[in-house]
Formats: sequence, C-alpha cells, structure tokens
Amino acid sequence: MSNSSIVNAVQYFFLCYFIAINVCYLALSISAFLVLNSYLKTRTIGSHPRNYLGLEPPISILVPAYNERAVIVDSIYSLLQLDYPEYEIIVINDGSSDRTLDVLIEEFSLEAFPYAYCDRLPTEAIAAIYRSTIYPNLRIIDKKNGGKSDALRAGINLAEYPLFCGVDADSILQRQALWYLAQPFMEDLNTVAAGGIIRIANGCRIESGYLVQAGLPKSPLALFQVLEYFRGFLLGRLGWSAVNAMLIISGAFGLFHKETVVAVGGYESKTIGEDMELVVHLHHFLSQRGKPYRIAFAPEAVCWTECPEDLRTLQNQRVRWQRGLCESLELNPGLLLHPKGGAAAWLAFPYMFFFEVLSSITIVAGYLFVGLGIYLGFVSFQALQVFLLIEIAFGIAISLNALFLEEIAFHVYPKFQDLLLLFLVAVLENFGYRQLNTLWRLIGIWRWLTRSQARWGRMKRKGY
Repeated sequence: MSNSSIVNAVQYFFLCYFIAINVCYLALSISAFLVLNSYLKTRTIGSHPRNYLGLEPPISILVPAYNERAVIVDSIYSLLQLDYPEYEIIVINDGSSDRTLDVLIEEFSLEAFPYAYCDRLPTEAIAAIYRSTIYPNLRIIDKKNGGKSDALRAGINLAEYPLFCGVDADSILQRQALWYLAQPFMEDLNTVAAGGIIRIANGCRIESGYLVQAGLPKSPLALFQVLEYFRGFLLGRLGWSAVNAMLIISGAFGLFHKETVVAVGGYESKTIGEDMELVVHLHHFLSQRGKPYRIAFAPEAVCWTECPEDLRTLQNQRVRWQRGLCESLELNPGLLLHPKGGAAAWLAFPYMFFFEVLSSITIVAGYLFVGLGIYLGFVSFQALQVFLLIEIAFGIAISLNALFLEEIAFHVYPKFQDLLLLFLVAVLENFGYRQLNTLWRLIGIWRWLTRSQARWGRMKRKGY
C-alpha cells in the first residue's frame, strides 16, 4: 500500500468517526426533544400536589461525607426542609479528619444511640451511631474511612425504608425534588432506579440550606460547567431514558430500590465511579434474568451542587469520571450486545465505549495527524481550517441545542443577559476548554490502563 493510500485511509477514518459521533449527538438531541415535549404536554404549572396521594413510598436519604465541614450543615438543613411525606436522613461520616463529626454533633444536638442493624453488605468498622435530639428523622453513622461506595453500603445497611436516595454532602435539593424523583416509582412498579438533574450552585443565593435565587457563577471555569451540565443531562440522560438505556445516574442525586441494589451486591468498591457502575450492573443483572425493569430520568427533580472553580480540582474530577466510566464498562462486559439487553446493550454500551471512552484518543490522534500532515505537506492549511470550522460549528450547535431545551422547559435563568452570557460561553468553550477536557479524559484512560492507584483528590469548597 502506497503512502498516499495510507494517508487517504486515515483521513477517511477520522471523517467517518467524526460523522458517526455527530449523528449520535443529533439522534440524542431529537430523542431528548421528543421526550421533553411529551413530558411538558402532561405537566401543568404547579403540578406538585399540596395534598399528598398517600401512595408516596417512604425514602431513606443517604449522605456520605468525608471532610465536608464547610457545606454539611447547609446540606442537611436543605434535606430537612424537603416537601415529602415520610423520609429519614442518614449521614455517613467516612472517617473525616476536618471536624465534620464535631460540627454535626454541635449543630444538631446528636447523642449516641445503640441501633440494631443487619450487615447485609460488607463495610469498614462502624465506630458509633448517633441520632438528633432535635430532628427525629436524622441519624449519623461514624465509621472508619473506606471510600464513598463503602459509606453508601453502610447507609443501606441501616436504611429503614424500601427506597434509598444517594445525595452528595455538597448538594442542595429543591423542596419538591424528592417528590418528583419518586414519581417514576409510583407510575411504574418495575422502576428500580431514577436520576434527577444536577445544576450548578455557584453564583446562586442559598440561605439556611434553601435555594433563594438561581444565578450564574462569576468564575469562567464554572460557567463552562453550567453549559456542560445542560448537555450531559438534557441531551444525554433525557435522550437515553426514552429507550430505557440510561447508564449513568449521578451519585449526587439518585433514587434506588433497596432490595434490588442489595441483590446485585450494592455499590462496587473496585471502581472510583461507583454511581455509574451500579446502574450498568443493574442493567446487566436484570436483563440477564429476563426481569422487566425501568431506569428513569426525572427532569424536574433538581439538585444544586458546587462545582470546581480551579483547574487542579476540575482536572481531578474529570480524570476520575473518565476512569470510572472505563471501569464500569470493564466490570460489566456481559451487557454488551446481550440478547436480552435491549437498547442498553445494543446502543448505549457501544456508544459509551466508542464515543465516550475512545473519543479522546481519536481526537488527540486526529490533531496529531493533522499537525504532522501540515508539517510534512500532505495536509493543506485550508483543510485544517475547514476541519476546525466544522468541529467548532458542531460543538456550538450541540451546546445551543441543550440551552434551547433548558430555556423552553425550565427557564431557570430568566434574565436576558444570563442567556446572552450562556450563548457566549457556548462559543468560547470550543477554544481551549473542550480541548482541556479531552486531555483530562485521556489521562483518565491512561490511569485505567496502567492500573495506577485511584485517588479522589481534594475538593476545594467555598460553601455556596
């Protein structure tokens, strides 16, 4: 094969890959629009009932906390104000070293209480269990550090109710969020899990654990993430949920059927992405056994969370996410093209592997190929300009599509200048930010391939 034939073959490969990934994005966008359009037709303004139906299942809220002194009090007050008939809050202090437990004891008047429970899932040793003398539905588990998955397993062991909701310690839930998240379980008894939407709390006004006013962050890095979350939830989660193929429920806010999760062994400690691994495992476990099930997305169940505003913390987060994605797929290979797996096995799993895992490798290889081609003369500078123009145009179009869905459905940022700013961000993120994310994802893949020790890294909190 001649050199020119090799060059042409490589060019066709990158072209076909680029077309395929954007066709997938387009399909997800159409799917998300159809689902949202159907959802809005059935929704009325103020559809949350003031008088409960009496059918709402009781829920155990699990809050794993490691060195969350700056945010844990506001988060718990947020949970205590939830508009839901019956729920309990279990905070799991996972061996914090920053006075997280002391702050909890002082703020909520905790006292040690000898609870009886069954170790259905293995965990690190539990030192003590506390209950609040002020709020009867608040308990705290103090345990030896074992990581987030271990903390959640401890919470499941002590949970009294049939559904449990995992919530990050830096998160603020809207008052009706739990009710909206429980809706899929009331609509369909085959529902085993449901995820809500995550929004950025940076720039918002929060008082005593309650969101008073939504606002955009001042940090450019946080602004990029606002748009990124739009794409991830309003295109990704919403699009895949239409065909029961959603493989990711954010660890910051997800509701699960406890007995089903216990049946699959709970959260996996072998991965740093325990939230995604659990959902993929549920698909794998239930489809193999031919059991009908539903994993749903609730777009009006809103959780506000603090996002990183410095590059090092953001890098650690994105590297961790990419490595967790790789590990989740690796631990559940039997789901891929499983005859009973449905769209999760035949569409979502291949998509995640080819366009979420391999995309960073392909994009970096494409840049290197074009750069080398220009240097050696087998790629023209005009071809580079056309390639970059098309790539940037598609990137802007996808972000604007997500912004459009957000605006027509939820209108969270009503100010015109906010929408104008987000439009500007949709353009600017293509000049550096997306490329940085690609590099971080590549690092995550490398660490997965080399089996380097997984670390969460330190999250800098400002306590919004």
